[in-house]
Amino acid sequence: MRPDFVTEECAPNLDRLAKSGVRFNNNRAVYFSATDVNGAAIATGRFPNGSGIFANLDYRPQLDPIHPVDTGTPETIRLGDEKSGGKYLTSPTFVEQLRAAGKTVALVGTKGVTLLFDRHNEWSVSEMSGRPLAVFTAAPMSAALHDELVKTLGPPLVDPHALAPDRDRYATRALTEILWRDRVPDFSLLWLSQPDWSEHNFAPGSPEARAAIKSSDDNLRLVLDALEKKSVRTDTDVFVISDHGFSTIRRSIDLIAELKAEGFRAMKDFSAQPKPGDVLVCGNGGSVSFYVRDQDAPTIEKLIGFLQKKDYVDSLFSSDGRFETKRFSDVSIDVAAPPSLVLAFKWSNEKNQFGTPGMIDADWNRPAGEGTHASLSEFDRHNTLIAAGVDLRQGFQDNLASGNIDLAPTILHLLGVEGGKFQGRELREAYAEK
Repeated sequence: MRPDFVTEECAPNLDRLAKSGVRFNNNRAVYFSATDVNGAAIATGRFPNGSGIFANLDYRPQLDPIHPVDTGTPETIRLGDEKSGGKYLTSPTFVEQLRAAGKTVALVGTKGVTLLFDRHNEWSVSEMSGRPLAVFTAAPMSAALHDELVKTLGPPLVDPHALAPDRDRYATRALTEILWRDRVPDFSLLWLSQPDWSEHNFAPGSPEARAAIKSSDDNLRLVLDALEKKSVRTDTDVFVISDHGFSTIRRSIDLIAELKAEGFRAMKDFSAQPKPGDVLVCGNGGSVSFYVRDQDAPTIEKLIGFLQKKDYVDSLFSSDGRFETKRFSDVSIDVAAPPSLVLAFKWSNEKNQFGTPGMIDADWNRPAGEGTHASLSEFDRHNTLIAAGVDLRQGFQDNLASGNIDLAPTILHLLGVEGGKFQGRELREAYAEK
């Protein structure tokens, strides 16, 4: 959700909420500006080097020695915790800290990233077999409560042919009608898949994307109405945050084909018997990570030299800044097992076919004219954060720099829970005077 679409025309309920509360005008996603990365950042209050997740698609040989893994799927999260002794995220989440302090929580989402917030809760997870195209998650969800969910709303909508707005509406009703049936917990999380799904497939500013924004705005109205009916709206703080912004693809770059033509052994999956110098290429939309087998130095040097000549490259990152690259630490992606090299594609404020600014070159996974993100573009990193409620200022435009990592310490403070060390800060300037 881009903040420039939070208008009376596109999202009237969200716009009214912003006018009654706090609009954070300079909020930023962490890099990579992608879902799982920023889900982890929101959950832990830390950059990727503090959460352990820096990309949606990542090579983790301890989980799969051949194929890259999607870091936000239920299977990857489960296996990651299994292999690491519960340390798939390398920092605790604020929801885990809330539960440890005796606070009640309710979590519902239509993406696996929802699981990151409290992986050890009593979850209901419904997904497609194989690589999930659609996920429904909810916690806490006992067997009896799941049966009530199905009886009231029907089975979770995980068919990929089910429209994303329908899945989001199902999730919203699951929260407000099932998990809030008896009382509204101390903290609730609702993660929707729109407008992300539509902006990917039709580009920001398209009629489909605008309809998707309206759909999510309607779900916000359901949430606010439910709080009113429960007589807790005036005692509640509501935060609306998007994981990232969005861009339109100007050029789709087939890096694997280009590298092969240059003589590299480039591939999307390692072979069963990889050779030193093989290059695994993980496309993440607006950024790409490269894993060179055995960190073969001549191959890495050749790869850097090749990419530095390309007009689609905005920035190149390495662990040590070799050959005039930038360092992973410059953008806080210096994780425990980093790739050999990361490429961020070039971006501009050029307008797309719908008159919406923000164009990027991107990887081969989507064609030109569709939408994606995960680059260093301001249109990818500038995301939405709006808050309103009993503890927050009214009609306040917050022009200070803020970020997704600031949400965890802020929520813990508002709920009176002593948090741990965060890389984010409390958004104190938004607090109402007592």
